[in-house]
Amino acid sequence: MLAALATTFATVACAQSNPVPPAEEPVRSATPVAAPAPGTPVAAQVDPRQARIEAAISAAERGDFDAAHFGDLADHPLYRWVEYAGLRRNIDSVSNERATGFLQRHRGEAVAGAFREPWLAAAARRDDDAAFLAAWSDEVDSTKLRCAKLDAQLTLGRIDAKWTSDAQAVWNGSKGESLPDDCNPVFAALAARGGLTDAMRWQRFDEAAAAWQPGVMRAIAAELPADQRALALDYAAFIDAPHPRALQWPKTDRSRLVASQGLARLGKNDPGQAESLLPQYASALDFTEADRGRALYMIALWTAASLLPESERRLAAVPDASYDARLHEWQVREAIARSDWRAALAAIRRMDDKQRSDSKYEYFEGRLAELTGDAETAKARYAAAAREPEFHGFLAADRLGQPYALCPRQVDADGAAKAVVASDPALQRAIGLAQLGRHGWAVAEWKDALERFDDRQRRIAVEVAQVNGWFDRGVFGLESDERSYYTLRFPLHHDATIRREAARNRIDPAWVAAEIRAESIFNPQARSGADARGLMQVLPSTGAAVARRIGQPWGGGESLYDADTNIVLGTAYLRQMLDEYGGKPYFAIAGYNAGPTPLRRWQGDRPGMDADFWIETITYAETRDYVARVLAFSVIYDWLLDGDALRLTDRMEGRVDGPRKTFACPAAE
Repeated sequence: MLAALATTFATVACAQSNPVPPAEEPVRSATPVAAPAPGTPVAAQVDPRQARIEAAISAAERGDFDAAHFGDLADHPLYRWVEYAGLRRNIDSVSNERATGFLQRHRGEAVAGAFREPWLAAAARRDDDAAFLAAWSDEVDSTKLRCAKLDAQLTLGRIDAKWTSDAQAVWNGSKGESLPDDCNPVFAALAARGGLTDAMRWQRFDEAAAAWQPGVMRAIAAELPADQRALALDYAAFIDAPHPRALQWPKTDRSRLVASQGLARLGKNDPGQAESLLPQYASALDFTEADRGRALYMIALWTAASLLPESERRLAAVPDASYDARLHEWQVREAIARSDWRAALAAIRRMDDKQRSDSKYEYFEGRLAELTGDAETAKARYAAAAREPEFHGFLAADRLGQPYALCPRQVDADGAAKAVVASDPALQRAIGLAQLGRHGWAVAEWKDALERFDDRQRRIAVEVAQVNGWFDRGVFGLESDERSYYTLRFPLHHDATIRREAARNRIDPAWVAAEIRAESIFNPQARSGADARGLMQVLPSTGAAVARRIGQPWGGGESLYDADTNIVLGTAYLRQMLDEYGGKPYFAIAGYNAGPTPLRRWQGDRPGMDADFWIETITYAETRDYVARVLAFSVIYDWLLDGDALRLTDRMEGRVDGPRKTFACPAAE
C-alpha cells in the first residue's frame, strides 16, 4: 500500500512541476515574468479503500464498530486512526493494558500524541496516578495536565527538587492569567514546602493587574497575609471599576500600576470618563509619565479606533515613550479620515524606521507627499513601495506606471527527491486524512512528517499535498520568507467553473479566485463558526435567497459543499453586492466580509473619499485587511490565469476594460 501510494504521489508531483525556471532564490532581473503555463489537472490520491476506512472511522465514533466486519482494513495506513476513534469514544472504560499497548505500538507517531492527552485526563478523573505517570510525556503542554502530573507525584510521595521547580514554573508561567483548579492542591503543597513565597504571589498579582484579571487578583489576595489582603482586594476592585478609595492608597509603584491599569481598562470602554478621572488619581498617587501614558494610550486608542471627534487631541496627549506601532497606525489613519494630509504625513514620519519602511507606509508617505506638493519625495517613496508584491506595492507601481514586482520561485527538486518525500508514511497518512475531511488529525500527521524534513523537503511536501487537493498547506506549510512560491501559495482549482460564472455575472474571474483563496483556500468542505460553507463561504440563508433570485434549484445547505454549486451562488452574490454598492468592488468586498450595516456606516462617514484612503480608514481591522488582501490576491490570480493583470487602481473602481499590466522581477540593488 505504501509503495503504491509513493509511486502515485511521485508521478503526479512530477506532472505538476511549475514551468518557471527552477531557483531556490528569486530570479532578479528587469525582464518580464511570465505566468506559469496551465498544469496538469489536480489528481487526487487514489485509495480504493477510502470509503471503507471512512465508514470504519464513523462506526468507531458511533460505538458500533465491528472489527470482523472491517477485517480487510487491518493493514491500511489509517487503521490506527480507526482504533483511536474507538478508544477516544470509550476513554473512561478503556483498560490500562489496552491504552498502554496502543501508545507503545504507535510510539512517536501523531496518533499516539492525539490519544495521550485524553487518556491522561481520564486517568486523572479516576485518580489512577500510576497509570497517569506511566503514560506521561514531557511533550504534553496542557497546564491542566501538568498540574495533574504534579498532583499524582504528590499523592505517590514523589516530591523532590525537580517537582518543586516544575510547580514553580507553572505558577510563574501564567503571566497573570487564570490557572485550572487542578493546580490548587499543587500550589498548596508548594507553599507548605516553602516553595511559594509572598513575593512570588505579589509578582503574579502584578501580572494579573497588567492583564486586567481581577478574579485572579482576588484569588491571590486570599492567600496573602491578613495585613496585606485588604489592600490587595481593593486593588482588584479598582480593576473592576475605579473607585475613590484609591485616592488614599500608599504612593507605591504597585498602587500606580493598578490605578493606571484600571483607568486604561476603563479607557477601552468609556474613554471620556477615563480621561476625566485620570488627573485626580495621577495627582494623588504621583503618577510617572509611564503611568499616565498607560492610561492615555488606551483612551486615545479606543477613541481613534472609532474615529470619534476627540481622536486627534487624545492621540496628541499620549507621551512619545508610550507610543507603539499600533498607536502610530491609528494616528495616521485618524488624520487620513479627516483628510488632514499634512498631519497624516507627520504621523508616518514619527514611526521608527522598521515600521516606516513597510510598503503600506512607503506608499502612503508617497501619496501624502504628492498631495502636499512634494513630487520628488512622492516618486522616491512610490519606487520603494513598488518593489513589494503586495496591495500597496501594486498601487505604488500604478502611480509610477511601471510593471508589478514579482520574483517567482518554484520547488527545485527532481523526481527522486519528490518520491522520497511522497513516500513518508506520516505524510501519506496526513493526505489521506485530509481527503477524508479529518483536518485536525491530518495536521497532526503533517507536523509529525515535517519533523523529519528539511526546508527543501517541506516545500516538496506542500507541493505533494496540493497535488492531492490539500491546498491550505501552501498557506500553513510555508514560512514567511517563502512568499515567492506563488503557485504553492495561490492554488487554482475549478478554474473552468470560475471563468464561466465570472463571465455570466460580468465580473473578473481573478476576483472570484481571490475570494475563494481568502475565504477557504480552495477547501470545498470549509465551514465557519457562523455556518458559512464551502469554497466561497456562503451562508445557507444567502445561498437560498440567491438561488431563488437567479432561478437556480436549491438543494439545501449541504449543496454548498459542492464546488460548482458554491461558485455559481457565490459569484452571483458578488454580482449582487457589486450592484447594490454602486459598482465599486472595494465596497462589495467590505460588505461581503463585514455585512451591510457597518459598510453603510463607513460609506456615510467618508463619502467620496478615494478608494485607497477609504480602505485604510475602515475601522474593523479584519475587514480592512481583508479588502486589501482580496484585491492583492486578484492581481496574483490575474497573473496565474492570463499572464498579466488589470491595473489595481482600475480594479478597485470596477473598471474592467482598462490597460493591462505586466510583471517583472526588480533588479537586485
